[in-house]
Amino acid sequence: MPDAQALPYGDPHGMAPTQTPIDPDGFNRFEAAAWEQRSEGYHNFFAPITTQVIEPLLDAACVERGTRVLDAATGPGYVAAACAVRGADVLGVDVAAEMVSLARRLRPEIEFQQADAEQLPFADGSFDAVVANFLIPHVGRPERVAAELVRVLRPGGKLALSMWDAPGRARLLGVLVDAAAEAGAQPTADIPPGPPFFRFSEEAELVRLLDGAGLSDVAVRTVAFTHRVASADALWQGLMGGTVRIRALVLAQPQAEQARIRTAFDRLVRVHATEDGLELPVSVKVASGRLEVT
Repeated sequence: MPDAQALPYGDPHGMAPTQTPIDPDGFNRFEAAAWEQRSEGYHNFFAPITTQVIEPLLDAACVERGTRVLDAATGPGYVAAACAVRGADVLGVDVAAEMVSLARRLRPEIEFQQADAEQLPFADGSFDAVVANFLIPHVGRPERVAAELVRVLRPGGKLALSMWDAPGRARLLGVLVDAAAEAGAQPTADIPPGPPFFRFSEEAELVRLLDGAGLSDVAVRTVAFTHRVASADALWQGLMGGTVRIRALVLAQPQAEQARIRTAFDRLVRVHATEDGLELPVSVKVASGRLEVT
């Protein structure tokens, strides 16, 4: 079994402190560049999964008609589209130009622009609500990003974030994370060390993040459901085509090591086999807080 930082996801359950110093700038560049290549893969596989979190996310941020909303890490624009359906005035931003381009093609009636969540090009207090669906696991400085999201929030407004639960509960990702750990996969020098991917699967860490950013009335809920995938091959291809860190880890291994990961993966997914394919548990944390009026 690898040590706590052997996986770029952190330890196999994402909770142990990292032993290798994080390279936040290198990690941010790595993620941003990779997402330029993964926009279609993410859209093709993850759309029916991540969209199931949108309504709880928007409810947590109190998004309604007339709300001025920033959708950070908009990706293909799923959350922004749902905001528009509610009658909100929404702007979607993403660090990857290809994601912004895809969002514009899918939702040409909505405004999207490229922007870095660490340095948003907006004045203080520009938005009534800020939402970010699965942003935090992909940034090198989570606390700085949380503070920046709060900076552009007006007093009295709400921030809502979502992130994957621990791999033991979020098996859609967890089967591949566990397979890589079981095979002893080691990161290479071209994968800059980042924060543990599953750090904020722990409720106390989420509360600490939002409290530290200056929010009050912090609340965390779990959104759980199952997702059907046709086969182990379809799941493998979907994860390899629509993820960044775990894909990079697997492909960095020698061929024999990749084969061991795949063997472990195939064995782990059998637990979720049905007559129609695979039924995989998905679990997501949704956290929210309010910026007090001073």
